[in-house]
Amino acid sequence: MVAVKAGDVDGVLRRPNPQIGVFLFYGPDMGLINERARVVAERSVDDPSDPFQLIRIDGDDIASDPARLADEAGTMGLFGGKRAIWVKSTSRNIAPAVDAVLKSKLTDTVIVIEGGDLQKSSPLRTLCERSQNALALPCYADTGRDLGTVVDETLKANGFSITRDARTALIASLGGDRLATRGELSKLMLYAHGQREITLEDVDAIMSDVSSLAMDAVVDAAFGGEGTNLEIGSRRLAAEGVHASVLLGAALRHALMLLSARLTVEEGRPIPTVMETMRSLHFRRKPLVERHLQRWTSETLKQAIALIQASLLETRRMANLDDTIAAKTLLDLARMARR
Repeated sequence: MVAVKAGDVDGVLRRPNPQIGVFLFYGPDMGLINERARVVAERSVDDPSDPFQLIRIDGDDIASDPARLADEAGTMGLFGGKRAIWVKSTSRNIAPAVDAVLKSKLTDTVIVIEGGDLQKSSPLRTLCERSQNALALPCYADTGRDLGTVVDETLKANGFSITRDARTALIASLGGDRLATRGELSKLMLYAHGQREITLEDVDAIMSDVSSLAMDAVVDAAFGGEGTNLEIGSRRLAAEGVHASVLLGAALRHALMLLSARLTVEEGRPIPTVMETMRSLHFRRKPLVERHLQRWTSETLKQAIALIQASLLETRRMANLDDTIAAKTLLDLARMARR
């Protein structure tokens, strides 16, 4: 058998080969593995709620008793009809049990396995990739295009449309894990219940991490030389109990990101072009970060990085003064930005 590429999995599952008796889903995205396994398992039987048609088995149980899978696969349904065996993931090797099943003839039974993040040399993955009666299907984190498809299909299926700017913000806020994406979309749709179109305000209300945004605002104020906003934001974070080292760590990551981008600018690339590569940056921050790149040079950023690193060391040496050290460091950064 030819190994199935990650981008071809959905197409393969839309038109599955009827000779395939074992579907192995593997990869780092456990949410996507579970989602695809559920679809195949439930689609393979007439009534997914019938425990005699859809049998769920823990992988550890099969590893402890390899013959159980073959016994279950060879059992005839009480009332006949199609059956599916859904095997949950395990860190233990169940390849011998699956091998025994593949050597026999499956009749009206499909086996669906959640394999976890299997290496290329994994016995189970190798077995299914080489078998004519099995498919090994990779499940990797969603890319931007995949996320867009998931968002569009989910919202449409539930009767929602979404504005263009809201869609852009939503995709930027989502991660690669399919299960987490589904959860966030469910929260968003529940919040927007009673309306047909989802707006940017809806996305901001549900998807934004308030404490993270507040920290970003403080860091942006420091590197933008905005003393008033820096003071207001710092007081808010202090009231919320944000540790000084966490805030300084955020400032350090921002300075390192700016330095990398600024070095690219100084090599001759325009700032707008460099900004286009910062896809993980929240869209509301991009105008501020663009101004940071205009304001700071690589040399001043190196000075800022050294200042922050020294301050982080001081917060460890003098933990009782960590908030004071962080506040002074951020003010020093703001002064450097105004020069």
